Amino acid sequence: MTVREQIEISEAGMLSKYACASVDEVGTKRERYEDKCPYRTEFQRDRDRILHCNSFRRLKRKTQVFLSPVGDHYRTRLTHTLEVSQIARTISRGMRLNEDLTEAIALGHDLGHSPFGHCGERTLNEICPHGFKHYEQSVRVVEVLEKKGKGLNLTHAVRNGILCHTNMVADTKEGNIVRLADTIAYINHDIEDSIRAGILSPNDLPRSCVIALGNTKTKRITTLIASVIGHGAVDIDFAPDIRKAHDELKRFMFEKVYTNPSAKQEEGKAEQLVRKLYAYFIEHTDKLPEEYRNIIKIADPDRAVCDYISGMSDEYAVDLYTELFVPKFWK
Repeated sequence: MTVREQIEISEAGMLSKYACASVDEVGTKRERYEDKCPYRTEFQRDRDRILHCNSFRRLKRKTQVFLSPVGDHYRTRLTHTLEVSQIARTISRGMRLNEDLTEAIALGHDLGHSPFGHCGERTLNEICPHGFKHYEQSVRVVEVLEKKGKGLNLTHAVRNGILCHTNMVADTKEGNIVRLADTIAYINHDIEDSIRAGILSPNDLPRSCVIALGNTKTKRITTLIASVIGHGAVDIDFAPDIRKAHDELKRFMFEKVYTNPSAKQEEGKAEQLVRKLYAYFIEHTDKLPEEYRNIIKIADPDRAVCDYISGMSDEYAVDLYTELFVPKFWK
């Protein structure tokens, strides 16, 4: 008996009936057949592929809320992803769901996020005829763009969970856990970053939310996690009173932080940068890297340029813009 087979047997005795097991035929189906690994389940393989891919590493230089903040302790898209993974795994473990599947979805959920956060996403959605949503692009990354056009060949359950992590109901309970873990993570770490940046003070938080959820990041996250676990696996959600407090806190963050001029003062420049790069590469498709020129052969220039720009880190986009549009002094 292989190590993988032993794990699959142990899952049968440990996981809830609501879990997506590592032997589930639909959940573990890949677009291209592969022999099974003797040591890892299908979802463990997916997790490892995501961890080792180029798009995952680029998340360390992509904006979460504050564009290229000065300071080591502000979140990036990578640290956000790791916090989502930790929260999702804790919930999954507490509900006896498949922790490996949950982790794989969480680690891959933002692979397609553009540079400059939601400002970059919004700009690409406006200028690209195909539209642009980061959750759809994350699926495109794992299906098409990674490994120079070969994709990662992930299982259906992981790809579906990535696609549904923002505002859709996933096919698995694990996918729906990641959707809640995402919002638990970003609301609370964005509060902490906003306080560090001087945009908020702890006393600014709605009193009703503090009473219901707690007065520190740790207490709030603990309350929210406990509420999801306590609500049960039939319908993945918070308890009604906690849902109300969560939604109020989320609205507060959109009003006070996500649309705050202090946090968004550089977004106009970032938007123009994305627009200029897009226009340049539409006009000069020969300047695209080879893997993106190949996309033009099966799609069109807009698809290729959007793929290229959305994969850039903030720093790479700025450096490329400088190289293309800022005059250099002659030496």
